[in-house]
Amino acid sequence: MTSEDLKIGVVGLGKMGLLHASILNVLPGVKLAAVCEKASFTRKLAKKVLSDIPVVGDVSEFIGLNLDAVFVTTSTLSHFSVAKTVYQKQIACNLFIEKPLAWNYAQSKELCELAAQNSGVNMVGYLRRFMVTFMKAKELLNHGVIGEPVSFKVNGFSSDFCGIRGSKMSAARGGVLRDLGSYAIDIALWFFGELEPKSANIESLTGLSAEDAVHFIMQSKSNPLKGEFSVSWCAEGYRMPEVILSVEGSKGIIEVNDDKVSLKLKDGKKSNLYRHNLNDNVKFWLGGPEYYREDAYFVDCIRNNTVAEPTFAAASRVDLAIETIHGNTE
Repeated sequence: MTSEDLKIGVVGLGKMGLLHASILNVLPGVKLAAVCEKASFTRKLAKKVLSDIPVVGDVSEFIGLNLDAVFVTTSTLSHFSVAKTVYQKQIACNLFIEKPLAWNYAQSKELCELAAQNSGVNMVGYLRRFMVTFMKAKELLNHGVIGEPVSFKVNGFSSDFCGIRGSKMSAARGGVLRDLGSYAIDIALWFFGELEPKSANIESLTGLSAEDAVHFIMQSKSNPLKGEFSVSWCAEGYRMPEVILSVEGSKGIIEVNDDKVSLKLKDGKKSNLYRHNLNDNVKFWLGGPEYYREDAYFVDCIRNNTVAEPTFAAASRVDLAIETIHGNTE
């Protein structure tokens, strides 16, 4: 470690916390300086592996460590309390939070206010913004390859609870809209700007009051563009969660998912671009190249004191949309 290395702490050592901690540990000019995990067994194991850095049970124990940034990778329910502590205790002014930003819009709004008061770099981990396929699709759309967008569809599917009945696990994860659906909403807001939720329908497939499939419409606030959304974690045949965006334009159609971009133009031209066609390479591959790309981008934004997208403000619009969709449920 040098005096110029960024000192970063990670809160939460679940799957995402371990992934981010591992990437941060190999990023040039970055020092994984502390970790926090409330589960005593996991914390005990972490102390054996990370014997040269503080391993604590509460984020307030980060006080005095002079951290440059903190990654919050706990459950969504605790995002707000952890982030609020980081800001109010002046543990760090730069903060990365895994998606979604918070459990509800009121919490998201307060975190946006705290971030503004602390003047650091803030970002939420909407990973698909760093997938080469979605990056390429947005570039093509911005360059007018399919002309003016007329309509779009977004599907978010996984098989996490396919065929499962009577389980409380889906409810424990907060419902599919806040889980997988937040990715679908963020992609649409990133591609098309301000959108307003309209009618919505929620299906309970695993048990009473469960939110397992949601179908809704979002309308642009500035033009006639409208999009249909369908998200479900009870779909068959999805080994991994997947988001698929299809955009119909005046000159053709573009469809993008995690693995490829497809173009079908009205002049008869067709093309497919796969991950390997799009220079999907990083210096350290763990979980997927987009994770390294995401963390490296956040670190660069701290170094250059530039805005890191999606900011808390951008991510709060996803939470507002979710709240509105719940209110519009038929």
